[in-house]
Amino acid sequence: MKLLITGAGGLYGSKLAQLALERGFEVYSSDIQAQSVYGKSVKLDVSVKAEVNDVFRTVKPDVVVHAATLTDVDKCELNKHLAWAVNVDGTKNIVEASKNAESFLIYISTDYVFSGEKGYYVESDSPEPVNYYGLTKLEAETVVMQNLAESDFLIARPSVIYGSTPAAGKVNFALWLIETLRKGERVKVVTDQWNTPTLNTNLAEMTLEVIERRLTGLYHLCGATRVSRYEFAKKIAETFELDKSLIDKASSAQFAWPAKRPTDSSLDTSLAQRILQYKPLTLDEALERLKAELSQKKA
Repeated sequence: MKLLITGAGGLYGSKLAQLALERGFEVYSSDIQAQSVYGKSVKLDVSVKAEVNDVFRTVKPDVVVHAATLTDVDKCELNKHLAWAVNVDGTKNIVEASKNAESFLIYISTDYVFSGEKGYYVESDSPEPVNYYGLTKLEAETVVMQNLAESDFLIARPSVIYGSTPAAGKVNFALWLIETLRKGERVKVVTDQWNTPTLNTNLAEMTLEVIERRLTGLYHLCGATRVSRYEFAKKIAETFELDKSLIDKASSAQFAWPAKRPTDSSLDTSLAQRILQYKPLTLDEALERLKAELSQKKA
């Protein structure tokens, strides 16, 4: 089976490519910059329609996982034209090419499509983004749903993806915290933002099950535990036996972010828990896996 992954240089895309190769997929890893170490590397700017069409003509993918996105929330707020070009127009290009190639599409969205006023959102709750990043991701979801048959797509919403490997030149929250605490440096972490953090390996495994079973619709594919950023940080420190007294409480108001953050965008994973064999992991389970993965890298 031919699998094309957009954004394959990222934290999630690179892990998906790695695991898909291990399962015998023919993997094409596309990214705007980074060369993937897993699968056949394909340079692709999803916002350029001609490039997308050329790649699809060459690869003829059976399945497409569209993970390429501008994820920097503040950059999206400050450069709305770029955010729309990548997140919305890029998705339009991928959707149209997928339709023409009769490819099954998995679109990776975000918990930031929600306002954050309620928390523990289920798939049927009405999205209401509070920043431009969330707005573009919601618009992209609409593009997928309005232009593909229900049998031809799945939309997955993760939340705060983290993992054992820096990807696309960025260190994720978990690795940043571990490195900072190991240096004995103090950190400020907000107590008034709640999410359901998602281990990239867990998300990749769930995605592969979606592909193999050809599941369709809308799923919250994220971690199973709702925590504040501060609680998440403390759990990481405990798991890695680091000094959690170095973690100072802070409020969102102390940070001058250009983009507003939803207060509680945590997601309910009941549907995924019920349907999938690879279940969303609890935070404790996920952090133990992260610890094992980091230990293997040292060995």
